[in-house]
Amino acid sequence: MRDRQALITGAGLVSCLGDGLEAHLDALDRTGMAGPVRDTTQFAPFPVHPMVALELDKQIPKRGDQRQMEAWQRIGTYAAGQALAAAGVKANPDLLGRMDMIVAAGGGERDYAADSAILSGLPHAADPGAYLNEHLLGDLRPTLFLAQLSNLLAGNISIVHGVVGSSRTFMGEEAAGTDAVRIACARIAAGQGDLFLVGGSYNAQRPDVLLHYEMGGKLWKGGPRGVWGRQADGGGMVLGSVGCFLVIESRAHAERRGATPLAHIAAIRTDRCRRDPGQAAAIATAQFEAMRDGFDPATAAVISGASGVGEATREEQAFLYPFGLPIRATATALGHSLEPSFPANLALAAGAVARGRLFAPLEDTEAPMEAPLRQALVTSWGHWRGEALAVVTAA
Repeated sequence: MRDRQALITGAGLVSCLGDGLEAHLDALDRTGMAGPVRDTTQFAPFPVHPMVALELDKQIPKRGDQRQMEAWQRIGTYAAGQALAAAGVKANPDLLGRMDMIVAAGGGERDYAADSAILSGLPHAADPGAYLNEHLLGDLRPTLFLAQLSNLLAGNISIVHGVVGSSRTFMGEEAAGTDAVRIACARIAAGQGDLFLVGGSYNAQRPDVLLHYEMGGKLWKGGPRGVWGRQADGGGMVLGSVGCFLVIESRAHAERRGATPLAHIAAIRTDRCRRDPGQAAAIATAQFEAMRDGFDPATAAVISGASGVGEATREEQAFLYPFGLPIRATATALGHSLEPSFPANLALAAGAVARGRLFAPLEDTEAPMEAPLRQALVTSWGHWRGEALAVVTAA
């Protein structure tokens, strides 16, 4: 039903490439294969795509609000403000009062000094269990614990921007971001809402998350190679700090208020598997078959959320190449950002479709696209689990 179509009417995006969606599309065109922004020294041997310096006052005007947030919350609240402004709903209490919010978030950050002191003292304690309990109770600040709560990103967005409809926060890495978007689109289609703010944020500039993923053997420690180029040597992720929020609303609602949409989320599917060989590709094949109608390869490209982790990335590559479409693995330029990676790729797809052209190749194995861009197939194969596919079309 046309009135219940899900349109992207606003997008906020911040990363190493810049501040705002247009800045990202311009940077991707300029950067191409010249090389993305990477920090190779602060967390060596692990490269990281750092967040661009943000003028927080533009989206979080109260310094007190800025101070009480951790970095990932500031990034997300800033991107949410951008999305609301782009959609023309910022500071509109009527619209914000009935805007629903779905956030994909992690679990907050660590107090490194307290962690280090506990880990240093624990091996020498006469009673390690009692020592650990004592210091966990005494050394961790209550405010730190509160700041780690995943739903505080939604809370800060409500406080700063006045979004006060229903609120849901999902945890679960890439799958949290994909399901946040899918559920917003499903609720619009079912008439259970007209106006949604959807997205998430990720701070990759943290020793604890680098340790976490390195313990799983997921990180890339080599030189500057793109997502596809790393596969010859086993693959791996280069994490990136990213914040992205989308305003998604029904076509009828957008038309009533005179909003100009960026693009239409014509189809979206999410799933998960145990990642036995071939399982993810089988899921993606079934997802594409369910959304094949209306898909025109002559005007389409692929915006891939491939993380760079070996087995999943190689399987996605094998799935995508028979389509014969131009492919852009955006983690080459932005880094992989887990929860917000899918919303960020939807934003880039919507922006490129609205411009009518695909941005430049990011690796020498990615083909240019001369034809006008009218559709984008957006993928998200989580580094471990979670498979999603969406079709973004011109509105």
